[in-house]
Amino acid sequence: MFEGLLALFRNPGGYETELPEADARHAMGALLVRAAKVDNEYQVAEIQRIDKVLARQHGLDPVEAAKMRAACEKLEREIPNTVEIAAILNNAVSMEKKEATLRALWSVAYADGIMHKEEDRLLHQIEAALDIPDDRAKAIQAEAEAAQ
Repeated sequence: MFEGLLALFRNPGGYETELPEADARHAMGALLVRAAKVDNEYQVAEIQRIDKVLARQHGLDPVEAAKMRAACEKLEREIPNTVEIAAILNNAVSMEKKEATLRALWSVAYADGIMHKEEDRLLHQIEAALDIPDDRAKAIQAEAEAAQ
């Protein structure tokens, strides 16, 4: 009986949710979440930016985008290696979509108005994992910074 009560407090809804599919769409979202969380401050401005990016990239309404972000947050927690997440994208999308993802990542990093060194380091790691040439990556970062 005591174990039953403890189980209720650990999982009050009594349900488990499945891990979302590790496809390119969710991998991109997981990278966006990771970029927002890397400085240990997951702020509302960053969450809103992620939702806007997901809505725009995937043709979702605001509720669907928020649900997708929640699934991506779960995937981000379950796959600790950033390079593994980026590899899902690298193997599945065109260079144009990789560059769009990098542009979105920089926009999330700049969303709170402060560029933290952890964000900068992570995004450069992702650039390399996505095989985006350095000159192109620098241009994308400059574009994102200017748009802020």
